[in-house]
Amino acid sequence: MKAFPTNRSEGMDLRDYFAAKAMQGMMADHTRDNYVEEIAEHAYKIADAMVKVRKERSYDQTQG
Repeated sequence: MKAFPTNRSEGMDLRDYFAAKAMQGMMADHTRDNYVEEIAEHAYKIADAMVKVRKERSYDQTQG
């Protein structure tokens, strides 16, 4: 599923959007640069969980 599709662009993956939002929150309270990769990995774990719950609970309106 894509976030923000337009007639000129298919948009970004919803997973990437969720990860960006999760990482934004984590980085707001982040002071050390040496944990950036760990934060990115954790953000995608959160995004994957959000996508999974969305599918399981039928929040995705494109699925039947």
